[in-house]
Amino acid sequence: MTAPILRRLTDLRALTTKWHDNGETIGVVPTMGALHQGHLSLAEAAKAGTERVIVTVFVNPKQFNNPDDLAKYPRTENEDAQKLAPYGVDAIYVPDPEEIYPQGFATTVSVAGLTDVMEGEFRPGHFDGVATVVAKLFLQTQADRAYFGEKDYQQLMIVRRMARDLDIPIEVVGCPTVREPSGLAMSSRNLLLSPEGLNIAANKHRIMQGVVQSLKAGAPFETVAARAESDLLAAGFTQVEYIQLRCADTLDPLTHATRPARLFAAAWADGVRLIDNIPV
Repeated sequence: MTAPILRRLTDLRALTTKWHDNGETIGVVPTMGALHQGHLSLAEAAKAGTERVIVTVFVNPKQFNNPDDLAKYPRTENEDAQKLAPYGVDAIYVPDPEEIYPQGFATTVSVAGLTDVMEGEFRPGHFDGVATVVAKLFLQTQADRAYFGEKDYQQLMIVRRMARDLDIPIEVVGCPTVREPSGLAMSSRNLLLSPEGLNIAANKHRIMQGVVQSLKAGAPFETVAARAESDLLAAGFTQVEYIQLRCADTLDPLTHATRPARLFAAAWADGVRLIDNIPV
C-alpha cells in the first residue's frame, strides 16, 4: 500500500501534530526524488529508528547553480511512491514550490567554513540552497530524527552543523553509502549515464580504493592523488575536478592519513558529474 502524498503544509502538520500528541517519534528522509536503493535504505533505517516516517520529495531550485542541470534532473513521483510502498512509510511530502518558498521569501541559511571547499568551490551557492531547504523541511515536518546518506558526506556535515547552530531539536543520522555491484555509488544522476558511461563510472571506486591502500602504506597524499587523476582520465573520465583527503570530523585538509579521514573525488564521465567519498 502506497503512503499518502501530501502537498500542503497544513495537511502535513495535522498529521505530525497528531503523532506527537500520541507520543510517537518521527523520522524524515529528505530527497529530491528519482529514488534508488540508497534512498530506500534511508527509509528502512528511519522505519527501524522511529515510529513514524516521512519521505520528502522536492527538487530544490535553490541548490542548482546550473539551470540546465535543474531542467534535466529526473522527476519520477509515481515510481517513487511505488518504490516506497514496501517500506511502510507513513507519508510522502511533495510540497508545491510555494509551500517552501512563498511569495516574498527572502531568507537564506548559510553555513560558513564547511561550505567553502570541494562541492562549495565548484558549485557556488549550492550549500546555501541545501541548508535553507533542509532547515525548512526540518521545521515543517517537526521530525525527531533525519536520515542522510554518507555518499554526500560534506552535505551531511553541513546539515549537522546547521541544525546544531540553529538549535533545531533533531538528530541527524548518517547512513552508509549504497553501491552497485561494480562499486559505483548509487545516485539519481546515474540515470543520465549511457551503458558506456556506466562502465567508465564504475572505475572510480576501484581507483579510490587504490589511493586508500597507498595511504595506509604511508605514501604522501600528493603523490597518490596525482596518480589517481591520471588513472581516472585513462579510464575514460573527461575531467577530474578534485581528489582530496580531509579529516572525517572537521573536513580540514590532510597530507597523510594520520587520523580518521575521508577521501573525496568529483569527476565527469559521459557528460555527468559524479561525486564519491570513502573512509580512510
